[in-house]
Amino acid sequence: MGTVRRPRGVTIFKRIREDISAARAHDPAARGAAEVFFVYSGLHAVWWHRFAHRLWNRGMRFLPRAISQLTRFFTGIEIHPGATIGRRLFIDHGMGVVIGETAEVGDDVLIYHSVTLGGTGHDHGKRHPTVGDRVVIGAGAKLLGPIEIGHDSAIGANAVVVRGAEPWTTLTGIPATGRPRRGAPRAERPDMADFYVI
Repeated sequence: MGTVRRPRGVTIFKRIREDISAARAHDPAARGAAEVFFVYSGLHAVWWHRFAHRLWNRGMRFLPRAISQLTRFFTGIEIHPGATIGRRLFIDHGMGVVIGETAEVGDDVLIYHSVTLGGTGHDHGKRHPTVGDRVVIGAGAKLLGPIEIGHDSAIGANAVVVRGAEPWTTLTGIPATGRPRRGAPRAERPDMADFYVI
């Protein structure tokens, strides 16, 4: 799956419009763009993260971390400024979401509240998950370690995922096990031999 792509040549206003459209598409309770812009804390956390991430990539450390902690105070969502976030991420409700320093999140991902993209120890280097495009992560799910979750996968509520998964996988349980996700195009359906049992 590789590293999450970083968008180039996209204005901040286009990104904000994309984020608002994604929120309205995912949340039937969204009544309009103004409401989403002003009161959706998941979007506010992502917007502040983008600013902090830019500073982080310029070699700053204290200020980006301070911004992330201030954002956590106001939104209940903690995204480390070193994390790489794709386009149109929507964090629904959001309270209790934690995204670690070396985590990578693809485009069009939907994350519910109390999700953790965390590490499993004190190792240096890549130690947090990589999440592909169009992945849905249910409330309370924990993804731990430098695992890769394939595109178009779904992770059930409260699942604890400690091993990676092929695209179009549904992961449920503690520890999580995988099965083909319903609706996968035939050409993209993973072979059952690829699935793991922990």
